[in-house]
Amino acid sequence: MACGALAEELDAVLSGRGWEVQERYDSAPVPAHPVRVRKTACYIVLAVLLNDQNEVLMMQEAKHECYGTWYLPAGRMEPNETILEAMKREVKEETGLECEPLTLLAVEERGSIWIRYVFLARPTGGTLKAPHDADAESLQARWWDRESPALPLRARDILPLMDLAVRYRDSPSYPMTLPEEMPCALICQRLLATFTNDAGDLWVLLSAVGAPHLPVCARTTSPCKIQNSIQAAACSLLKECCLLPQVTVRAHGVLGLQHLGKNAGKSDGVCFNVLLTVTQGDQSTQETPPELQGESFQWWKIKESNLRSRILQRLSSSAVVPIHSY
Repeated sequence: MACGALAEELDAVLSGRGWEVQERYDSAPVPAHPVRVRKTACYIVLAVLLNDQNEVLMMQEAKHECYGTWYLPAGRMEPNETILEAMKREVKEETGLECEPLTLLAVEERGSIWIRYVFLARPTGGTLKAPHDADAESLQARWWDRESPALPLRARDILPLMDLAVRYRDSPSYPMTLPEEMPCALICQRLLATFTNDAGDLWVLLSAVGAPHLPVCARTTSPCKIQNSIQAAACSLLKECCLLPQVTVRAHGVLGLQHLGKNAGKSDGVCFNVLLTVTQGDQSTQETPPELQGESFQWWKIKESNLRSRILQRLSSSAVVPIHSY
């Protein structure tokens, strides 16, 4: 086993730097067509900006169906954009302000074709959009203290995101995480699937097809919902390779994500690096990981102390970007 290369891959994934996605997937739909932004997948960017007074930046909608209501700056990505370029563009168009992204706050998904990337950002310049600047993007923007006066909101789904932003700013629960600009043709996830026992031993699941590596599974762009979520796709692969039917898989969240989007139709995909735990039956009595079927996968016991402690720390405190599937 090429422990040096595996340790390098694990270090990159844990550090949020990402790792190249090969054309060969450990699980993928047949046929697997490249993702096309705005055609076979819809990516949404949303930003939460806070000022020194703990106020949040809001924009007033100009669209007919929600005219006059208020929302966080958000919108759909365009072809040939990176995720961060799209976020900065939407904030500028809808509020008049320039901004710097600080971290990914959450990933929200409805099936595999609608994904929203929620960011914490800070203002860096520009002029707040006034009523006389109204256009098709928005009517105006303002800072809101979230209490008075009560703004008529387009939807209340943004309220938990504001709370999440304040909590992260006051006490970050995971390292600042931003997308890595690395190409990917499909929507997929690289799995850091772990098993631990009461003695503190740690194993990581590897694909043994070719050089050992963290498994990568791609998703179909079918419009069905939970069946194609990040967690569902990861659970499906893990349950297929484990012999015991009572295996339980928990997705903790995202360690990082990879996207480029500069070659429309060929690099519109995204790879989520996801942290998971695998348990079976009564976890307290299990000293070793679940037995695997076939020769496509294997467990790797992590003995290097620094790497092991880094993984255990992320597991123990759920120090990952949360995933919300609807």
